[in-house]
Amino acid sequence: MTQSSAQSAGVDDRLPLRTKLAFGIGSAAESIALYSVSAFGLLFYNQVLGVPAHLAGLAISASLFLDALSDPIVGSWSDRTRSKLGRRHPYMYAAPIPIALSVYAIFNPPAGMDQTGLLIWFGVSVIMLRQAMTFFHTPHLALGAELSTQYIERSKVMAYNSFFAWAGAAFVTTIALRIFFPSTPEFPRGVLNPEPWPVFALSMAVAALVILFSSAWFTRDRIPFLPPPAKDEPGFSPAAFIKDVGRALTNANYAWLLVAYFFLSLMLGLRESLRMYTNTFYWGLNSEQLSLFIIGSFIGYASAFLIAPRLHGRVDKRRAMIASCFIYALIPPIPIVLGLMGWLTPDNPMLLPILITFAGIGNLTVSILQISVMSALADIADENELKHGVRQEGVLYSTRALAAKMDQAIGAALGGFVITAIQFPIKATPGEIAPAILNKLAFADGVLAAIPGLIAVIFYAQYKINRGKYEETRAALNARKAAAAPAPAE
Repeated sequence: MTQSSAQSAGVDDRLPLRTKLAFGIGSAAESIALYSVSAFGLLFYNQVLGVPAHLAGLAISASLFLDALSDPIVGSWSDRTRSKLGRRHPYMYAAPIPIALSVYAIFNPPAGMDQTGLLIWFGVSVIMLRQAMTFFHTPHLALGAELSTQYIERSKVMAYNSFFAWAGAAFVTTIALRIFFPSTPEFPRGVLNPEPWPVFALSMAVAALVILFSSAWFTRDRIPFLPPPAKDEPGFSPAAFIKDVGRALTNANYAWLLVAYFFLSLMLGLRESLRMYTNTFYWGLNSEQLSLFIIGSFIGYASAFLIAPRLHGRVDKRRAMIASCFIYALIPPIPIVLGLMGWLTPDNPMLLPILITFAGIGNLTVSILQISVMSALADIADENELKHGVRQEGVLYSTRALAAKMDQAIGAALGGFVITAIQFPIKATPGEIAPAILNKLAFADGVLAAIPGLIAVIFYAQYKINRGKYEETRAALNARKAAAAPAPAE
């Protein structure tokens, strides 16, 4: 058996379970920090503090735009880093404390601020969070791509990444709705209660800090096995950065994934901005009911964790991406469409099980999509190494993140503008909002957001790397390394 085929069969490139777990929990901590803000930040500043939704949405968008610009810089920088801690770990050790401080600051603005002050505080603190997270997120994803060269093992690694990313978001949702924001007689919708927010923020900050450090610490034993920068590659510089990005963008498969992810992220950004509004005000769910969505999300992500690597053993990653994106665009909004048609109403006794079921299907398909794309990017890194002689995981993952965050910024801003454009009231009282406004909210969340997802399907279909192409690339890389190796002493 050749080295390439052995690796493809998973004979000599299997990772220890502890390594995959240590890598995966880093994604959980990222979700704890970022989902706390993306799920609750707009609601907190708009409905609790009284900041206009479109301005709060713009603050989130500004943080995403600036974060997007820094992603490729950090990616290129880490690709070219030479240290005793390897290319990725110096940044993963440096980021957790600034991340934790930023999470706490976001939900603890100084007392007595007017709307302008609150908006500035929100914008600056969210920007600080996302800039700090870049120094963990980008090297962490690049590390995941480097842990294995085997086709299916890469999918397994990214399955851990996807599952633990869900676990972090599920942890935030459950803790928030069950412990910090339960329903009370004064606040039937507990998330509108202003009192628990500081303790909630402190808890999320500490959890993120501990888990981020743990992920970096318990993956340090893999540093000797990770690829170093090419010997003839200079250190980071503006010219080197431009060169790195240029190399990445000339790969046609990578370019198609970027365009597809642009449209996918627009759908994700809009849905994420409106989801809490839709569930709280359109469907009239309370905190305890909202917390039960963890059932559907767990089933979805756990199923994807088990299914995706096996699926990639039977179906090329390209087909998995196309099918999962198509289903994710169309299936989760079905309950909202039924609501707009009058066939599903808030007083339906089966409402909550129906919503949870469709949310579970959405979580299953988006997780398979994420695992497929993340694993495919590692295959693209092989192509670029064959063509250019360097590994570019940092640049590949970070430039993709740039496109995603630019688009999520548009989605977040669009979500805020939707709230303002439909004249959704500030500090609204559930049950007292005009039906016409609620229908407009549902239309934006259920119908409008699906359109960019369907466009993304078209571009995912242009991706061309299949299992055979991967095998050819790995064989060529192994042959090059064998030719470059010094001859054994006689």
